[in-house]
Amino acid sequence: MASYARVEVIYWLHLSRRDLVRQSPADDGRARGTFSLRSPVRPNPLGTSIAELLSIDGNTLLVRGLDCLDGTRLLDLKPDRSLFIPIAPPQRGDFETAN
Repeated sequence: MASYARVEVIYWLHLSRRDLVRQSPADDGRARGTFSLRSPVRPNPLGTSIAELLSIDGNTLLVRGLDCLDGTRLLDLKPDRSLFIPIAPPQRGDFETAN
């Protein structure tokens, strides 16, 4: 991890509600399925954040920008994938889209 500037942190949202299958947006009040809305309240208890890696001391990472509560259980740490550059050169068809 020391060679990366940012890490993706995957964690368990232990205090989030998971019983909201239908929600009513504040702007119209009509109940709709949770997955059709952009609400942060979702039944999936996984969270993810991209955080700046400041330092590593043994098995302790110091990061900035982590969006979770104290005591939240971390499930996984990964190098920030958006920083990866493809190894293979672009090939014909890589950027084509169907009409």
